[in-house]
Amino acid sequence: MTQPPPPPPNQPPPGGGFGSPQPQPQPPQPPPVPPQQPGVGYGYPQPPQPPQPQPGYGYPQPPQPNPYGQPGYGYPQATVPLHPQPGQPGQAAGGGRKFNAQVAIIVAAVVAIALIIGGGVWYSKSSGTGGKDDTASSSGGTGDGKGGAEGTSKGSEKVPADPNSKVLFQVPQPKLDKDDSVVVTGSWLTDKVYAKSGVAEIVGYDRDKGTELWTIPLPGPVCEASRHMTADGKTAVVFQPRMPAKNRSEGCSQVAAIDLNAGKKLWTETATSGDRPISFDNVTVSASTVAVGSTNGGAAFDINSGEALWTPKAADTCYDAGYGGGAKLVAVRKCGQFEARELHIQTIDPKSGKVVSEYKMAKGIEYASVVSTEPLVVAADVGESAGDGSGISDFFSIDNKTGKLRARISAPGDSYAAECDGITRVEDCAGLAVGNDRLYVPTEDQEGSSGSGRTNSVVAFDLASGKLTGQRADAGDGYTIMPLRMDGGNVIAYKSGPYDKGGQVVSIDGGSFEQVKLMENPGTDSVRDVASGKEPGYGEVLYAQGRLYMSERYASGPRSGEVEYLAIAFGVSG
Repeated sequence: MTQPPPPPPNQPPPGGGFGSPQPQPQPPQPPPVPPQQPGVGYGYPQPPQPPQPQPGYGYPQPPQPNPYGQPGYGYPQATVPLHPQPGQPGQAAGGGRKFNAQVAIIVAAVVAIALIIGGGVWYSKSSGTGGKDDTASSSGGTGDGKGGAEGTSKGSEKVPADPNSKVLFQVPQPKLDKDDSVVVTGSWLTDKVYAKSGVAEIVGYDRDKGTELWTIPLPGPVCEASRHMTADGKTAVVFQPRMPAKNRSEGCSQVAAIDLNAGKKLWTETATSGDRPISFDNVTVSASTVAVGSTNGGAAFDINSGEALWTPKAADTCYDAGYGGGAKLVAVRKCGQFEARELHIQTIDPKSGKVVSEYKMAKGIEYASVVSTEPLVVAADVGESAGDGSGISDFFSIDNKTGKLRARISAPGDSYAAECDGITRVEDCAGLAVGNDRLYVPTEDQEGSSGSGRTNSVVAFDLASGKLTGQRADAGDGYTIMPLRMDGGNVIAYKSGPYDKGGQVVSIDGGSFEQVKLMENPGTDSVRDVASGKEPGYGEVLYAQGRLYMSERYASGPRSGEVEYLAIAFGVSG
């Protein structure tokens, strides 16, 4: 698990982001866009590189990563205090979520910067009905494949007659001052709309034309966005209460539910510690519950009414640092002092907060990330042994009915290329998918057999035994592959191409591991220039029904004369 390469030419210069070598200026290239769209940036035949935002709208400088990393797996190396809180929170009697105002000062800088890195894009199946959550995450991968690989269900994504795509539309970057930058995390796809966070707003677009269908204004920038939504297209965000001054934050205290199909904000709520509003580090959705976590404890609200289901309580001696959502609701609950921490991984009832099952991790593990809630998989960097900043040395497969450990999976950082930001956001992993009672991860890349470039593979671990299954899907020379999400029993993955090829979307059969190409994007310099900073691990990537949406998680002011883009959409015919 390594760090990403330097930024592409259409990304901001260094100032605390993922960076090292700087791009060389290149002459403009003609844009490959529909007539109604403005032209894209100039060409640059180099490997894609991640964005490097400048400070603004209340967020700290991003940490400096290893500049010699490989594409697609960036992760911050350090954190700085943003909203320190005193004391130590804890657990309610009867399984409710409670809080102690005396919480330890651990909070990290992060309210936004790590948003540049993990995948975090989501799709709600149009066939879902009722209140059941029916989502698939491209970064964490909810496990909708049942049983082992031999009994996998087939996916719903159709193989097109011609996988070559065209640009459907592009969304220009929001207008910002030259030195400003702002978090724009959050993108979702329903059967009616593609929605994307902008600067203090969420905008719904026609899925094929890119025309604006609705806009939901917010008083301040989005801090966090749920990677899950209900079957009828409701999700949640956390945002600042007002537009902050440059290099400041107003705190991420506002929680709102969003009806994506209707284009409406349903409600806004907060929770307090004493007389101070709590700044939340993560937000998720499970069933009809919106759950938010922080170093001050966790809270939950009904997604339809905004009714508080639980809030932090001062008598607690432990606290809910965050939640994983989707098919189940799982809390990462922290007890004990810093450096002597004990993490409780709790499957909880989304209505009452009552603990259904609990697994206690070994003392001294400070952070954990929820990769999937059904089946339950958690990642952690045990003893800080990963050595690469990925946040993963081991995966823990847990029975969420009994709370018993099924298997512990060793995933050395020099062998596997996935990452989780468990330091500040409990549900922020990239390059992973879970289904068929398997965990799918990418290997670290290596020199291809033909010497034409780097390449890697996707492999599978059995969640019952913790052992590799022997299945392997190779990216091919010059390509690197990263799982996005499950599609029934199949794995949807994105392949980053060499400097002269466009990216691809493939479906990997859960049994045979044979690959089928669902999409191949144009390999022109101008298209690659727009897409490079939005690939998995850097931006948000969302694929469904022959449509691919790639977007930024951080927007910044203009750096050069060409138009820059917040999002780009591709589509295939048939």
